[in-house]
Amino acid sequence: MKQRLPLSVISGYLGAGKTTLINRLLSEPHGQKLLIMVNDFGAINIDASLLESATNDTLTLTNGCVCCTMGADLYMAIGDVLDQPARPDHLIIEASGISDPARIAQVAETEPELSYGGIMTLVDALEYPQLAQDAQIGPQVRDQVRVADAVLISKAAQPDAALSLQLGALTRGQILNLADLPQVAPIVLGGRAAQAPRVRAHLHPAYEGWSFQGPGHISRKDLEAALATRPGGLFRVKGFVAHTPHSGWEVHAVGRSVSIKPHKRPTLTELVGIGLRGAFDPAEADKWWQDAKHCD
Repeated sequence: MKQRLPLSVISGYLGAGKTTLINRLLSEPHGQKLLIMVNDFGAINIDASLLESATNDTLTLTNGCVCCTMGADLYMAIGDVLDQPARPDHLIIEASGISDPARIAQVAETEPELSYGGIMTLVDALEYPQLAQDAQIGPQVRDQVRVADAVLISKAAQPDAALSLQLGALTRGQILNLADLPQVAPIVLGGRAAQAPRVRAHLHPAYEGWSFQGPGHISRKDLEAALATRPGGLFRVKGFVAHTPHSGWEVHAVGRSVSIKPHKRPTLTELVGIGLRGAFDPAEADKWWQDAKHCD
């Protein structure tokens, strides 16, 4: 009989740093073959230095690991993994920032060929205090912390005692500052003896997605100005923006945080965004980006 495959979930609200954590994990010398399944509203975004080959929905990495996008049916996607003749050593699901990690982790309890590997929830030190108190999304943000076996604080050079106390009141899991960890593999791949947390029945708020794909170019100065004036309801934006035929920008914007990094891309711009339904109008985002493209 095959050994049970550990399943771990990487959770965290929009922009908390889940993909950054995965890139860090994949670059560490842990010696395991990982299968990363991504359940997000945008594309997989793995560091180019790790990439060996790519198809429409699967990335093969130089360290023997694989990353792929997960379809709407979680159980079908897991079944495909278990049917593979050569299984990975560990299955990791990067949960969408607006999903319930406990619901995903329940798969390990219902599938006899899986074992529960734990939930790691990332918390943005800059945005979490405000998000956790928001009347609409606060319960969802706090639930992601409540079910965690380990809470990893991102974007904090030094531990924040007040934030740690706030998080500690919600979870019995470890609370760790990512900046203090020499390696993340022992946390993510270390395994958990406890059972997966129970799923709560209450509903989370509805979200509205937005995307743009097309030609056009924009300077960094105009891109900075555009992101600073994005529609208020457009909480999260990420993707790639063309600058010249041979260069562009990798963009991440969430709340008050904006990151723009140089990136070699074709002339096509690809952006995705998300906001709360009722507070965000995709048509407004369309107009915003069309105006931004003509700033240059």
